[in-house]
Amino acid sequence: MTTRNISISWIEFNSLEELNQSDKELVVAAREAAQKAYAPYSKFRVGAAVRLETGIIISGANVENAAFPSGICAERNALAFSASNYPSVKPIAIAVAAFTEQGLTKDPVPPCGNCRQVIVEEEFRNKNNIRVILSGESRIQIMEKGGDLLPLQFNRNNLKINSL
Repeated sequence: MTTRNISISWIEFNSLEELNQSDKELVVAAREAAQKAYAPYSKFRVGAAVRLETGIIISGANVENAAFPSGICAERNALAFSASNYPSVKPIAIAVAAFTEQGLTKDPVPPCGNCRQVIVEEEFRNKNNIRVILSGESRIQIMEKGGDLLPLQFNRNNLKINSL
């Protein structure tokens, strides 16, 4: 028997002003994207902003649908646009922000499981890490790769048939 451990670490900031200019710009873009969300049912508006290696920023917002689960999350919205419109340009960072009817959430909101899987797939597809920046009113958390959000992730290696 073998016991194994998984641990992750992240950097935490107390305010937007503590971030470098590039990260601050991405967080602001995510917060602006959240304002464009279509969330008439949950009133939970999420925005994501993806920075490509060229410096281009792509944003996405969650879009709900009465025929749940036909909607799409902000993270998947932004990453799908990136993959569709810039297929050979690597995403290097993604920022996420969420608002309720009271405003920006106090704590950072992490991506859901589906979005985590999509971020990890983009890392595999592009053979690079994607920094994840989670933004809340009380603090901002930065992980150096999406894989930190999804330990023991399912990936293309799991699809290979083992030979006897």
